[in-house]
Amino acid sequence: MILEAAAGAGLAKFGAAIGAAIAVIGAAFGIGNIGKSSVESIARQPSAAGDIRTSMILTAAFVEGVALFAIVVCLLTLFF
Repeated sequence: MILEAAAGAGLAKFGAAIGAAIAVIGAAFGIGNIGKSSVESIARQPSAAGDIRTSMILTAAFVEGVALFAIVVCLLTLFF
């Protein structure tokens, strides 16, 4: 009985760690795609660099916010 509870707690910690890792990897891919697209856009139309940069920063902030939210949910799952 106690061993089953300990095994369940271990699986919960493993699941929370995997969830946090997936959130971080997803955010990394998202920000990489944002950066790649913005550099290509600026190269095609340099006069719009300011507007593209503003949109890029705003979108990157949204992606980071979602990743941070996912990590917090995983940590809450881990400790509570």
